[in-house]
Amino acid sequence: MKKFYIHTMGCKSNQFESSIIAENLKKNNIEQTQKIEDASYYILNSCSVTQKSDNEAMYLLRAAKHKNPNIITILTGCVAQIEKEKLLENDFIDYVIGNNEKLDLYNSIQQSQDNHINVKDIMQLDKFNKTVLLDTTKTRASLKIQDGCDNRCTYCIIPFARGKSRSADIDFIIKQINNFSSHGYKEIVLTGIHIGLWGKDIGMKFLDLLKAIETQTTIERYRLGSLNPHEITDEILDFLSKSKKFCPHFHLSLQSACNKTLKSMNRFYKVEDYLKQIEKINSMFELPFLGSDIITGFAGESQEDFKTTVENLRISGLSKIHVFPYSIRKGTVGTELPNQVEENIRQMRADIVKALSTFKYIEFVNKNIGTTKEVLIEKHPDKKSGLLKGVSRNYLTILITNSNNQELLNTIQTVKITEYKNNKIYGEIK
Repeated sequence: MKKFYIHTMGCKSNQFESSIIAENLKKNNIEQTQKIEDASYYILNSCSVTQKSDNEAMYLLRAAKHKNPNIITILTGCVAQIEKEKLLENDFIDYVIGNNEKLDLYNSIQQSQDNHINVKDIMQLDKFNKTVLLDTTKTRASLKIQDGCDNRCTYCIIPFARGKSRSADIDFIIKQINNFSSHGYKEIVLTGIHIGLWGKDIGMKFLDLLKAIETQTTIERYRLGSLNPHEITDEILDFLSKSKKFCPHFHLSLQSACNKTLKSMNRFYKVEDYLKQIEKINSMFELPFLGSDIITGFAGESQEDFKTTVENLRISGLSKIHVFPYSIRKGTVGTELPNQVEENIRQMRADIVKALSTFKYIEFVNKNIGTTKEVLIEKHPDKKSGLLKGVSRNYLTILITNSNNQELLNTIQTVKITEYKNNKIYGEIK
């Protein structure tokens, strides 16, 4: 039997789609392996968010051919969608498959036997590809509800790799959530490239979907993917604060905490607005987890601009900050902007924000010590300690110290958080 090895780069949507690819190949009698040396096919589901990720994709494909010269390499994902035919000039790439075509990878490869490429114009797509995944090995189910992006942020190439925003219809989403629930899932994560745009193309609002999930599904908990600050309206916050199913875990795609830099990035909000919003969220929910993305060293960011960002992040009520040094990406407006920041300064600034993030996370965890949380126990114990572990509604991973009862796997338990030690959170089932 032929075997495939798959490597996934980038976002949660890519991770979801890699699971779709794997399921598709298994249905066509191709077995998955964890060893490149044993594989007939090497599939790279690539990310193109930065030039660095493009370079990493090329390195991984070369390395696969080096390890197994007979392997057939298949490049898909955002790099494939953007670069297309020119990729086949590399002798270490055998097939190039587009972002939409990868969702039926087996047939896409069969259809491209002559020219080894199957990448259609993604900007012409106006309907969501209703892909279904039921991976019972995981504790939380992921459901992709949206694809594409209509924003044109100056640092980002993704709209050209993913196309226009396209929404799954509400009946499809509700049906899939209830299907997951009937298979024993307690929690679902709604993912997409820009889920805050859900409904725009089909004449609905994101709040309409949230209300339907609340009243028409049997799932016990759900989480939301990344949202832009201005997409979380007062009406949405009011609804979520009263929800019995929503997990108080927000990921705000901030990118900068300096208005000058935000304007240069072509973002549509101001720092003072989202600082107020963070304050509002913290006042409406009990210890909500508030994550964010920050890019350091974007074109034109002066030392004073960076200091403004750090100070605003310091006074914010964020729980954790995901930080990335700006990476110049050809094909974006940002590449052409003046006053590019030197790479070592971008990295140094990222390290400063990382240190601040560590401080804020420890501060957030300590606020949770002594509190009682509803925790979904994972389907598998912690690999290192062997302890049961689970995730609270507010996104804390907790190791259970007073029980090793395997019957508790994939159940929701009441847990008292007792200690934070060596970067681990511990708790006891009540």
